[in-house]
Amino acid sequence: MRPSTLLVTLAVDPLPWARAQMALSLAVHILLVPLGVSWSFMMLVAERRWLKKGDEDARTLARRWSKVMAVTFAVGAVTGTVLTFEFGLLWPRFMGRFGDAFGIPFAIEGLFFFTEAIFLAIYIYGWDRLPPRAHFWTGVPIVLAGIGGTVSVIAANGWMNQPSGFTVDSTGAVVDVDPIGVMFNNAMPYEALHMLVAAYLVGGFIVASVYAVAMLKGRRDHYTRLGFLIPFTIAAIAAPVQMLVGDTVARATFKNEPTKFAAIEMVPETATDVPETIGGHMNDDGEVVGGIAIPGMASFLSGFSRSTEIQGLDAVPADDRPTIRQVNVVHWAWDIMIGMGTFLALLSSWFGFVWWRKRDLPRTKWFLRCASVAGIGAAIALESGWVVTEVGRQPWIVHGFMKVEDGATTNPGVLWSFLGILFIYTAVATATVFVLRGMARRWRTGEIGEHEVPYGPRSEPPSASVQGG
Repeated sequence: MRPSTLLVTLAVDPLPWARAQMALSLAVHILLVPLGVSWSFMMLVAERRWLKKGDEDARTLARRWSKVMAVTFAVGAVTGTVLTFEFGLLWPRFMGRFGDAFGIPFAIEGLFFFTEAIFLAIYIYGWDRLPPRAHFWTGVPIVLAGIGGTVSVIAANGWMNQPSGFTVDSTGAVVDVDPIGVMFNNAMPYEALHMLVAAYLVGGFIVASVYAVAMLKGRRDHYTRLGFLIPFTIAAIAAPVQMLVGDTVARATFKNEPTKFAAIEMVPETATDVPETIGGHMNDDGEVVGGIAIPGMASFLSGFSRSTEIQGLDAVPADDRPTIRQVNVVHWAWDIMIGMGTFLALLSSWFGFVWWRKRDLPRTKWFLRCASVAGIGAAIALESGWVVTEVGRQPWIVHGFMKVEDGATTNPGVLWSFLGILFIYTAVATATVFVLRGMARRWRTGEIGEHEVPYGPRSEPPSASVQGG
């Protein structure tokens, strides 16, 4: 088959390409969210240390982090804008029917986004121009706006999982929308808390991993050590909290989204004393094959009793539940998320125990090696969590009201937009890495001072002389 014929064949069904493009955009954008939410808080922690203790290295960290945050914020604005357009271009029938409800959280998120952008600009420009304490307080709205924006977006996702706050007429059209009901749907509180804690966990480990690598290379000065300690401490506090929050979310999913929970635990038929299966997969006959089964554990974790009944996939028609392939994807994503979360919690416990005993980091290089990969592990856990919540909802785009195939575009040229977005994201990612590495190198070698922007003039231009005429 010639390449041109193959492309035409692939473009016949737009649904898989629309799903692939949306998945790509979400996977890229979601990595920037933790940095936007948590980095501003870490920045203020560093600046507060400078205000309280006069630690100039802490001030330098806060100043540099604010500039790096401006770069990641700009990239997030690009990926977020792409996502906004994709809702209309890839899912026109969904937006046409449910846009009045689904758009409410994003309208509120837009207000938080602009608030964050305004105060981030004030914060960066305000260095050496505002009194120190006044400058510190200009950073507080950045933190609050990041939290508010995240909660708004999660409200939209929670609404898709457990829709509420609207009524439909006999034709299925939305005729009345209650903004409060949409925002505060049943899934929003625990999903938002789960995501916010994840943001501080993931953002903290990602930032700390950069300094862990530097320490492994021999840079053990106070600046590098502080750059590691602030984000890692925040992440280490968030890790065990997330284990507790995650357990609550899993139990809420068991209660409110039983089909998704059945996919997570690979439960083909409604039963009690259901084992917790680690690994394994479900075959085409709907049987669980392989893995390590812990007898009765899934039932016990769900209702604190092995006699707790878990609804199986067979409780809903085949067309209204995830496919066997999707069940396996959800189950493995869940296992990966739990595995990575456990690793990060153990690493945090290691750090916490040694710090409690000695007020110092663990001295073995193995700690720094683990810390240097913790950022990657946290990012994988984050992506896996989103796979669970999105694929576990299949085949619904709005659970119980509209299926994914009914909300997607019918334009057969979606393949080309997918390839275009792939190219754009590759270019943006490459440019971002290039810029951030360049900023780090120039700061490290002293090529740019703290009063200069990374690619701006190195000094004030000389005053122009007045020419007589």
